[in-house]
Amino acid sequence: MPDSAPAGEKRSRNWRMMQRSPMLCAGAGIGAVVLLVALFSPWLVLNDPLLIQMSERLQSPSLTYPLGTDHLGRCIFSRLMAGTSATLGLSLLASFIVVAIGVPVGLIAGFASRRADAFLMRLADGAGALPEFLLAIAVAGFLGPGLTNVIIAIAAVKWIGYARLVRGIVLTERNKDYILASIVSGSGKWTIVRLHLLRQVYSPAAIMAAADVGKTILLISALSYLGLGAQPPSPEWGAMLSDGRPYFQTAPELMVYPGLCILIVVLACNLLSDGLRDALDIRSRS
Repeated sequence: MPDSAPAGEKRSRNWRMMQRSPMLCAGAGIGAVVLLVALFSPWLVLNDPLLIQMSERLQSPSLTYPLGTDHLGRCIFSRLMAGTSATLGLSLLASFIVVAIGVPVGLIAGFASRRADAFLMRLADGAGALPEFLLAIAVAGFLGPGLTNVIIAIAAVKWIGYARLVRGIVLTERNKDYILASIVSGSGKWTIVRLHLLRQVYSPAAIMAAADVGKTILLISALSYLGLGAQPPSPEWGAMLSDGRPYFQTAPELMVYPGLCILIVVLACNLLSDGLRDALDIRSRS
């Protein structure tokens, strides 16, 4: 049976649990700083992140260039600031599209007819036969380099996990007494999904989505590193890693700085996901 506490009391309890979670607070704090940087990045760049100045290449940190310059004389700090909005925006957009596909597919598979369930799950099994990274490379390579194709590749890979998660929850809940009572009272399938099943789905989906933002950033950066994502001179973090690869031994900061940015954001997403799990998952709390 679902939690019998009133909705307002449940929200208040969840909010108190979230406030008490150090991991959630740490992840939310880091994430808030990154979001602020992404929103205000046009005002944080000190130099044109695309301006090539060969006379200033590989400069040491200074007041003009706080983190130095790259092999083309571009300000590394300005490129990192500009890349924050690009990398984070792409990952959030891709995650939103994945959730918008995976959750409805899981609801349909779990609560519709057996034929629809069999078809959708066989489709998910076929798409999930390969590791996510290899399948994303295959889709992005087939479509060609570009950020739009990267988002399509990620959506083609990531929806499977959400669909299976939501389907499993729906299959568990649909034969419980409160669902059967709703059916007997004359509620249609859409009403049951909207009033009952979505309440059971949103917490696990939110936890999974928080972790997946970090994984999506890693995937976008990896595809850009391989030349399938952002193309030069875009200041995307994965593309910056690729640009700095030939200079790793002579100027390791070209790869270290964007790598640290990716590490910080992924760490924040993992902390946020673990904190949400502890705060929203009743079984985890018990």
